[in-house]
Amino acid sequence: MDKASVCLKNIRKSYGNLPVVHGIDLDIREGEFVVFVGPSGCGKSTLLRMIAGLEDVTDGEISIKGRDVTDLDPSDRGIVMVFQSYALYPHMSVRENLAFGLKMARTDAAEISRRVDQAAAILKIDQLLERRPGQLSGGQRQRVAIGRAIVRKPDVFLFDEPLSNLDAELRVSMRIEIARLHRELGNTMIYVTHDQTEAMTLADKIVVLRNGKVEQSGSPREIYENPSNVFVAGFIGSPRMNFLKAVGQAGRSFKIAGNEFDGLGLPSQLLEGTEFMMGIRPEHIAIAADGARAISARVEFFEYLGGTRYIYCSLEDGQNLVVEQRSGKDIEAGSLIALDFPAEHRLYFDSDAAGRRVVNQHQ
Repeated sequence: MDKASVCLKNIRKSYGNLPVVHGIDLDIREGEFVVFVGPSGCGKSTLLRMIAGLEDVTDGEISIKGRDVTDLDPSDRGIVMVFQSYALYPHMSVRENLAFGLKMARTDAAEISRRVDQAAAILKIDQLLERRPGQLSGGQRQRVAIGRAIVRKPDVFLFDEPLSNLDAELRVSMRIEIARLHRELGNTMIYVTHDQTEAMTLADKIVVLRNGKVEQSGSPREIYENPSNVFVAGFIGSPRMNFLKAVGQAGRSFKIAGNEFDGLGLPSQLLEGTEFMMGIRPEHIAIAADGARAISARVEFFEYLGGTRYIYCSLEDGQNLVVEQRSGKDIEAGSLIALDFPAEHRLYFDSDAAGRRVVNQHQ
């Protein structure tokens, strides 16, 4: 097993009597790109700042490359942090901004020049070295901020929502740049975002947080295809997963909005009379052919996005769902369509507040 580059053991954080991070255990492997994702207030930035040493740890232990850094200053942890704000010195050139931290550390002038030139080449900002931040675009400034981190040759990069100040097009291009940077450098990277698209496209491992706790961690595919509960299933994916109220029936079938569906794949514990939630992603719902056994839905809104269309529907009992369509004719609002929920794409969840995934007991 790979040695953990960053290890969190029972990490807790409280502000006075208010606990905000609740006993998190996490191992991050050497060279892994890990993304902390979750809604505002879930504790992801607080957790990152504790790893950085910018927040005290109330309880628990943080180690980096096998060394306990829980009580060390940020400068002694072998980490660098890239923030949402670029925090560049406006009166300095790009070259001077990149070199500043190394000069403060009394690094040899020739070594400073070598590291600055190397970082500038990696980030494709070598033609900008004599400009000042005010002469740069937002994407160029973010590259300089990342370059300032690269020259310090850290063990671990920490990114705190670094792309949130950029427009949509720049965010896409910078995601590509950060992914390329990770491939080239091979450093461990921990990245905080509220944007699940960033998480899905960048991460080797996603850590989904809610209310200061880890709801689930795993690869993007694992999180997307095998969510552990309703929260994770609904948070990861855009549009979000559809959740429909269902009731178990005799003969291992179930009903949604009065329509009966076969129980193929239905967990054995969802007996007759048991209320639960069936989850299915928009891209997995099929528009049924005439005469097929399906559920009728009324089209409320049709969203045309070129190669993809989203159909917003309502069932007879008022439940809403979204259907993704990749081909076919446009569908008018107010029309009725027949929908099928293929058994291989159905997921089942408890209907209580925890919303845990239900699988067959032998699995």
